[in-house]
Amino acid sequence: MLSPDKVIVTCALTGAVTTKKQCPAIPYTPVEIAEEARRAHEAGAAVVHIHAREDSGQPTFRKEVFAAIKEETRKRSPVILNFSTGAVGLPMAERVAHIVESPPEIGALNSGSLTYAKYSKKRKAFVFDFVFQNPFSDITYLLKRMNEAGVKPECEMFDVGHVQNLEPLFDLELLSGNADVNLVMGVLGGMPATTKTLAFVVSELRPGTMWKTTPISEATWPITGAALAMGGQIRVGLEDNFYLPDGKMVGSNGDLVAHAVMMARAIGRQPATVEEARAALALPSPK
Repeated sequence: MLSPDKVIVTCALTGAVTTKKQCPAIPYTPVEIAEEARRAHEAGAAVVHIHAREDSGQPTFRKEVFAAIKEETRKRSPVILNFSTGAVGLPMAERVAHIVESPPEIGALNSGSLTYAKYSKKRKAFVFDFVFQNPFSDITYLLKRMNEAGVKPECEMFDVGHVQNLEPLFDLELLSGNADVNLVMGVLGGMPATTKTLAFVVSELRPGTMWKTTPISEATWPITGAALAMGGQIRVGLEDNFYLPDGKMVGSNGDLVAHAVMMARAIGRQPATVEEARAALALPSPK
C-alpha cells in the first residue's frame, strides 16, 4: 500500500497528435523522448507514459522505435515505463508488438469506446471527429498479450460507463488484484472534467483501486488539485497540456511535473519514488 502522504506522479511525454509547431518542447526522437523522461523524473515523476514518434513527428507503433526509446530512457533514469497501445485502424498484432518484444512495466489499456472529438467554438467547426473503437474483443486480446509479457495494464477510462467494463475482465481472470486506473477527463465525447464527475466515478471503483486523473487542457490544474485532495494519483505532461496556471507555455515536461509536485507538497503530500511506486503498483523489476 502507498502511504496516503505520497502521490505517484505520471508524466505523459509527447502523445500522438501534438506537434512542435504547437509547442517546441514536444519530443519526437528516441533521444528527445528519453531526455524528457529524465527531466520529468528529476522533477518528481515516477512513471512516464510514452507514445512513439518517427523522427519527423509522425506517430508510429514500430517496435524498433519503442525499443530505441526504452534503451535511451534506461540510460538516463530509473523511471517506470508506460507504453501506449491506443490506435485507430491498426491491426491488433501491431498495436501490441512493442509490448511483447520490448516490455515496459506498464501498458496503457483503453477500456471502452467513445465518440472522440474536438470542437472549436471560434471556428464553429469540429477540429477532428471519429469513433475510438475499443470493443471487448480488442481489450481482451491486448490483456492476454500483456499478461503473457508480464506487463501491468493501466486501464484508461474516458467515460463513466467504462468503470463497469472492468467487471467482465475480472470475472475472466484477465485482471486480478488491485486495478491501475487512469481517468481521462475533458475529452469531448467522454466524461466531463468536473469535481462532481470525479467524485462519482471514484465512488464506483472497486475498493483498493489505484486511480489517477488525466485532465485535458485547461482542466489540468483544477482537476489535479481535486485528485490530490481526494487521495488519488496524478498525471500531467505535454500530451495533455502545454501551460502553467498563469498561461505561460512550459519549456519541458519537467516544468509541468514540478508544478504538480509543488501543488502536492502544499497539501502535505510528497512525490513517490520509483521504488515506492513500483511496490504500490505491484510491478515487476524492469526488463
